[in-house]
Amino acid sequence: MRNKLESIYKKLYAHFGPQYWWPADTDFEVIVGAILTQNTNWGNVEKAILNLKKAKVLTPNKLHKLSLKKLAHFITPAGFFNIKSKRLKAFLIFLFSNYNGNVKLMLKEETLVLRGKLLSVKGIGPETADSILLYALNKPIFVVDAYTKRIFSRHKFIKKDAFYQDTQDLFMNNLKKDVRLFNEYHALLVKLAKVYCLKSKPKCGLCPLR
Repeated sequence: MRNKLESIYKKLYAHFGPQYWWPADTDFEVIVGAILTQNTNWGNVEKAILNLKKAKVLTPNKLHKLSLKKLAHFITPAGFFNIKSKRLKAFLIFLFSNYNGNVKLMLKEETLVLRGKLLSVKGIGPETADSILLYALNKPIFVVDAYTKRIFSRHKFIKKDAFYQDTQDLFMNNLKKDVRLFNEYHALLVKLAKVYCLKSKPKCGLCPLR
């Protein structure tokens, strides 16, 4: 299995090249983006983040002090803005309660311990928690999303209705626990799904994994 997974990675990397994920100026921006990207596309998240940057409030302290109404206004482009503003606030309360509002203090936590804490925050599920761990905090954990499940179920590695943990274990148990590898692998899978492995009418004949 390890050889198969490594072979897929090499083919995707050779075809697409490095993806340079996650696009952000700070670790905190990555976290905000991970929460905002739930149920929307990245283009909408970029607009919301740009609003926060223009208002000069994209820091833990400033967002923490911002009213829910004002925060919701800034992140409107990301969709579900009332829900997402509450989720951001829930994370900020967690950050200030446990780490004095300092993202860097989260780095000292063991990966699975911190993962458990993140999952206790209302509105943060496994994919969001793992995105924060991998992309913001450089913790070696594989992020699973709908694209990952689509690709690997079509290639018969997992069942179509496989649980998140089962899909994640496929990678965690068979690949070297390496931040750069997990980062690039996940980003390449997203690229593959968006270009070839489409939800409907996939371009199987052109796929680099054919």
